[in-house]
Amino acid sequence: MSHDFAAQRAETFDAFAEMIGDGGLPDVADLDFFFVAATQPADWAGLAAALEQADFMCDWVDDVDEGEQPYLVATLADQPVSAQSIWVAEETATRVALQHGFTPDGWALEG
Repeated sequence: MSHDFAAQRAETFDAFAEMIGDGGLPDVADLDFFFVAATQPADWAGLAAALEQADFMCDWVDDVDEGEQPYLVATLADQPVSAQSIWVAEETATRVALQHGFTPDGWALEG
């Protein structure tokens, strides 16, 4: 599966700049990364196990609105908040997800 990490990084840095422009951000927050299955059948358990080995906490969300896909949330708790720190964690999680047939579907901060 081919993935454009340069475009993903640019989107992350753009989103972060927009968030800074909207107001103050915390110095530290939980970082949530969202992944959806790109192939079927999806290896949800394998992805969660691999991410947990990389210190992410994982939750499976299947209670979604009609037309939406179930997704996995990979969380890193208490992380420094900067575009670079978000990108480093996002790239790590994305590389693991791609190996398990998943694709990234965004990120969020929880402070």
